Amino acid sequence: MIKVNYGNNVKRDSTIVSPDTTINGFFENVGIDYSRGTTTLNGAPLSAGDIYKTFADLGIEGECYLYNVVKLDNA
Repeated sequence: MIKVNYGNNVKRDSTIVSPDTTINGFFENVGIDYSRGTTTLNGAPLSAGDIYKTFADLGIEGECYLYNVVKLDNA
């Protein structure tokens, strides 16, 4: 089992998931729209294809930090 600390611009939380959970499936289950921002896993940005990989595929064991943050330019 993996403890995932997750969030976006307005929500932060943590939960326990199975290593065979996909990143996009995880975001859908916790109600975060991952299509509008930059997704980072342990501080490193994920590529578009990585969003469909499992935590195990990405080498995650124990605990991780998964965030999707929208960066906006204020004009």
